[in-house]
Amino acid sequence: MYGTKHTRAGAAAAVAALSGLTFAALPAQSAQAATAAVNTGFEAGATGWSTHSADGQDAASFTEAGGHGGSTRLSHWSESAYQVETYQRLTGLTDGTYTLSAWVRSGGGQNSASIGLRDCGSAERRTDLPPTVDGDWVRIVTSVRVTGGACTISLSSEAHAGEWANFDDLTFTPGSTGLSVRGGDLSTLPKNEAYGATYTDASGAAGDAMSILGAAGMNYVRLKVWVDPADGYNDQAHVLAMAERAKALGMKILIDFHYSDAWADPGKQNKPAAWAGHDYAQLRADVHDHTYDVLNALKAQGTTADMVQIGNEINGGMLRPEGSTDNWSQLAGLLTSGAQAAKEVSSTTQVALHLAEGGDNEGTRWWFDNAVAQQVPFDVIALSYYAYWHGSLAELQTNLDDAASRYGKPVLVAETAYAHTLDNADGLENNVATADQLVDGYPATPEGQAANLRDVMNVVEAVPDNRGLGAVYWEPAWTAVKGSGWDPADPASGNAWENQAVFDYDGKLLPAANWFAER
Repeated sequence: MYGTKHTRAGAAAAVAALSGLTFAALPAQSAQAATAAVNTGFEAGATGWSTHSADGQDAASFTEAGGHGGSTRLSHWSESAYQVETYQRLTGLTDGTYTLSAWVRSGGGQNSASIGLRDCGSAERRTDLPPTVDGDWVRIVTSVRVTGGACTISLSSEAHAGEWANFDDLTFTPGSTGLSVRGGDLSTLPKNEAYGATYTDASGAAGDAMSILGAAGMNYVRLKVWVDPADGYNDQAHVLAMAERAKALGMKILIDFHYSDAWADPGKQNKPAAWAGHDYAQLRADVHDHTYDVLNALKAQGTTADMVQIGNEINGGMLRPEGSTDNWSQLAGLLTSGAQAAKEVSSTTQVALHLAEGGDNEGTRWWFDNAVAQQVPFDVIALSYYAYWHGSLAELQTNLDDAASRYGKPVLVAETAYAHTLDNADGLENNVATADQLVDGYPATPEGQAANLRDVMNVVEAVPDNRGLGAVYWEPAWTAVKGSGWDPADPASGNAWENQAVFDYDGKLLPAANWFAER
């Protein structure tokens, strides 16, 4: 491809940036405390739970029919604006890390609506509910370190009149969650810089984009590799230079092999010109040698790749027609050649296979069932997910959960992005250009962009057994600069992506970057 989690440093600032409001102080504990969470499915009504409202709106918390797993759910709603918390105090806990999981739904629009763990002897942790559609339930999680043997489970809302949230089927169990990959694809950054792009952090201090994003918490840089691009960018030399920059900042690198001279995606998987006349046997050698050469050069300069994609959005195969999914044995041979080359250079480099359409569970199953049947070696399942193209968050969650369980592999959202404006900064129409392309609950504003990234990351974090690796934001620094267009063969081509960067049209860092921070 060309609602808020508060489980990290600076969370309070992030919340303020998104809502400008804070929730009123709440009581530390209920008159009734338990050693284990009770009535977590609300089948016994509100038994075991207490309610508090800073504005006297206790009635905004109630149970009703229509549960996720059983027949009943907890709801927050009122015909007037309200602040309410439903909570349960646990005592007698063994000190350690615990995770709260809940199935939730929300109409969106609240100042805040979250699940949380508070008064646990460490910093409060919260995860905001995402806006959901079509009655979808989504599972979210949050973790906390308990010291002192007690902790309060908190379900809270600060909402305008008529806004609603549902909660059901909670669990509170030992263990932690988190995302090891909080990345960005910076492939176009060298070209942008060459044509004069400038960047500042959120305070307006100038700097280079990679350093600014790293300071915000981004810990992975994804870099695509083309074989012989017309403009000279995204070739081996530029990848080597970018890898040095990333590693110097303490960041890891994900190398994305397109096996093409230009963009490779589901609609096009064109062979490099130098390989155009090669038969299948020679293409296998080409894939092996190209992969090995790039990765070995990275290793030689002390920047060994941490992860590598063998192909980019290869739903229909790569190096077609020889590597089409119409001929799975040959596609498997090409993929295996690339994977073997990666492991020959470094046995610790993780090999990812990458598809588009992250909400398509049937398509993902079909593709990876074939890859497994053909004994293609891989370590990570990587999926692109753009909310305006690839289905709902619930569909993404279903696919991630199923893929992680079915194949016993960690999963990664290798590409995601969202618009911070519908304004256009150059002459080329943007990929997301009109209001009807937007997703309900996520306006094309800096806050809407931040919320979308937050919710995608929260869904990845909720994948069971800690198999959700994280997410990579696609081209967060590709702002509109004359000359740095999408077509490597046309210097006059524009950028259809600048309104999805995480820098605004003045080059200033946007709130979405806050979600790169450690969770």
